[in-house]
Amino acid sequence: MSAAEFKAAGLDKLSEAELRALNDWLRSKGTTAAAAAQAPDLRGLSKSSLRKGGNIVSRIPGEFTGWRGQTTFTLENGQIWQSTDPGASFVVRLQSPTVTISPGVLDTWFLQVEGYNSSVKVKRIQ
Repeated sequence: MSAAEFKAAGLDKLSEAELRALNDWLRSKGTTAAAAAQAPDLRGLSKSSLRKGGNIVSRIPGEFTGWRGQTTFTLENGQIWQSTDPGASFVVRLQSPTVTISPGVLDTWFLQVEGYNSSVKVKRIQ
């Protein structure tokens, strides 16, 4: 934080003891937040993670032409999913669409493209 930001936030009015207490509190919360931010997103990789966190919303970067058979989907968030229904087919041409991956029953996940009713059963491969 710059000196100007420090003053604009009114922190220059705090006593040394108040600043020390604030810094201690920020350090304790910052460590917890940093640890949470570094925790990998395991949804879709294990059975225990199925219900934790709910839907995954991301984008498929670049041109998206739908799916046919066992299509692989690489999401903007780094996750890689693959359709598991060899007979599934959905043809569309979109640029970087938003997709939602939702948990189903019995360890299943479904990918749906925003604005379309079609969905496909998927499994996470990375």
